[in-house]
Amino acid sequence: MAGQSFVLDRASLADLPAIVALLRDDPLGAARESDDLAGYEQAFRTIDADPNQFLVAVRGADGEVVGTMQLTLIPGLARQAATRLQIEGVRIAARARGIGLGSAMFAWAHEYGRSRQAKLAQLTTAKARGDAHRFYARLGYRASHEGLKLELAERPEAD
Repeated sequence: MAGQSFVLDRASLADLPAIVALLRDDPLGAARESDDLAGYEQAFRTIDADPNQFLVAVRGADGEVVGTMQLTLIPGLARQAATRLQIEGVRIAARARGIGLGSAMFAWAHEYGRSRQAKLAQLTTAKARGDAHRFYARLGYRASHEGLKLELAERPEAD
């Protein structure tokens, strides 16, 4: 990729500050992510202990984290008991964009899913991320479903 090499591997706790920085490095992430790593550290430990989770760290030749994504294997009954590969939290550092790294990350993720018998890859992305939508469409993803979310952090007041 543009004369550069990258390594994809399981993220370590030491990678967490760089991963959170990637999550914060866009307008949506800047508004919803925090500088306080305590909550992220607990989440990392939970993710790392779960065999159905794989938090990816993409490293440049210098060892610096320049990309990330979280892969989750979801066993299910629908679609003839198909396992799904959920891909979330995809981020690439600005300096590593436009050279094919994103496509390579997804090719790797798809192979990871296939090697674990996943039959379907799925992801969600904010409607405001037009560039991401176009990128995912180029990879063959289709907007086949309407996704819905409900914030559970606070309970509505009872009348």
